[in-house]
Amino acid sequence: MFRAIIVQPGGGFDRVTVGTCLAPAPGPGEIRVRVHANSLNYHDYAVVSGMWGPVEPRIPMADGAGEVLAVGDGVQDFVPGDRVVSTFFPTWLSGVPEVVGFATVPGDGVDGYAREEVTAPATSFTHAPKGWTHAEASTLTTAGLTAWRALFADDHVKPGDTVLVQGTGGVSIFALQFAKMAGARVIATSSSDEKLERLRAMGADHVINYRADPEWGATARTLTGGRGVDHVVEVGGPATLAQSMEAVRTAGHISVIGILSGVDAALNLVPALVRQIRLQGVLVGSRSHQIDMIRAIDAHGVRPVVDSEFPLEDIVAAFRHQESNRHFGKICLTF
Repeated sequence: MFRAIIVQPGGGFDRVTVGTCLAPAPGPGEIRVRVHANSLNYHDYAVVSGMWGPVEPRIPMADGAGEVLAVGDGVQDFVPGDRVVSTFFPTWLSGVPEVVGFATVPGDGVDGYAREEVTAPATSFTHAPKGWTHAEASTLTTAGLTAWRALFADDHVKPGDTVLVQGTGGVSIFALQFAKMAGARVIATSSSDEKLERLRAMGADHVINYRADPEWGATARTLTGGRGVDHVVEVGGPATLAQSMEAVRTAGHISVIGILSGVDAALNLVPALVRQIRLQGVLVGSRSHQIDMIRAIDAHGVRPVVDSEFPLEDIVAAFRHQESNRHFGKICLTF
């Protein structure tokens, strides 16, 4: 039996307990993994806090990284000792999206990776980037892959393009790093001047305090000489979408990712129609996308920004830190 975090039905921080789970010997096509780290995402927060609480006891956390302990018959991609990271959609291996909702997502529809060991299909994992810690690798499953898909699978960001990123959460920081890796210019927004300076130090070409400048979409457009940005990584939701539409160029791309300000929006369609804007919903990505991303990471030497690490049993404290919005980059559990 191995330690595991259990969220009771309905969720809520007062319904989080430390329990145990099994990790049987791997069968054909399976691997057994010693999990060493998770990283926190808004989706995990929604499950654990009770916003979208589980209907039955659930082991949370979609992002898991660790080491292969054993492999079952027929497994050729992994051997014991390999460092691996989980995939968000274990059944979406490649091609166009064929999954709807979260029924197959670890930590939501099925048990996740807030546990010491797990046995799962080998296709539920990919190799981790070379030289990364387990905590660093755990940041890729949700945040890293969402940013990668937005910029390079759904769009084709290239040198000289301009990308606008919002805030200092995991997706936005990865998008900044990946965009700079591709030779793009980056405009970054935040309500904190201190965080904006850190974004500038990471390579942001322009920064905008959206609290001091509520018409930041027009400001971003001005910074591009009136043309507009090529791509917006939209994580704010209803409160920011109108300004994102103001910022983007004609036939530009807005990746609709986050719902930090809610789920309901009164959307004026005229700007989208007149400027032929592409609004693309993004829900993480496929295993093939993840393999491509990690190949690029290994080639370019990108490293994630880890804000802090908490022990597994302090998962509620980690989510409380996430609630405070004081973090810059990813919050991880290590065990």
